[in-house]
Amino acid sequence: MSGRLAAFAGSTPNIGTSLTAFGTAYRVAALTGRKVGFLCLNLKSAKTHLYLGVDKPDVTLDGVRPELRAGTLTGDKLRRYAFQPPRPGGLHVLFGNLSREQAEYYEPEDMRQLLAASREAFDLTIADVSAYWDNAATICAMREADERFLVTTDSLSHFQEDVQRWTGQVGPQFGMSPEQFQLVLLQGNHRSTGGFGMKEIRKETGCAEFAELKLLESVHLQLDSGRLDEWLAAEERHAAAFDAVAEPLIGRLNWASRLQKTDRPWMRRLLMHRRRKT
Repeated sequence: MSGRLAAFAGSTPNIGTSLTAFGTAYRVAALTGRKVGFLCLNLKSAKTHLYLGVDKPDVTLDGVRPELRAGTLTGDKLRRYAFQPPRPGGLHVLFGNLSREQAEYYEPEDMRQLLAASREAFDLTIADVSAYWDNAATICAMREADERFLVTTDSLSHFQEDVQRWTGQVGPQFGMSPEQFQLVLLQGNHRSTGGFGMKEIRKETGCAEFAELKLLESVHLQLDSGRLDEWLAAEERHAAAFDAVAEPLIGRLNWASRLQKTDRPWMRRLLMHRRRKT
């Protein structure tokens, strides 16, 4: 059977969407032992390679573009092209487009070919896309996704206008309504100064609630140093910070019974309980 596809978009740029998507991919791979593919589809601002300390990637999205145009990219090829961090073993990363002048030339057929190859290659593909719906990568990944996530914060400027103009106006033109998007709320320090809660954001955006995520302050230091994967692997609590998103996603995939035997028994019981409820 083909793998599942989860797409992560931000309500607005530069709020932590790529970090959320990558951390979730890392955690799902670590907890389940499944093959998880991470696709960096930010066509104009690809930075995943920098977060992982790979200054000159061997293969990037623009590097496989000729095969996408020719329709020759297969799941086996994509697995070989993908970068594999030392841990966890099941995580595979396709770095994004580094030829920014070529960003406008990616066609829907290119993206559909890539997503089809990724479904063939991996049990789960997590696609990190742009907050702006003016490109084939965002629209195609969101349209074809089995799970659509919209990452935002509790700041009004991060979830109001852009969500209405992109998710709310462009999405329906491609058959996607706001209620089909699941909110991941990145908790910040705005509550004491008038930040908004999940209930208020749901009402404003029309999207469904999925999870609230509070990241450790130290994670942001890893992005500039290029040690994000090392930091996630260094201590259990680092990767566990993404459990708020990873656990319910594993439940949606019905993978709770396949958690690694070394993981916490209480988590297995919780996910099995969620599965029975759904």
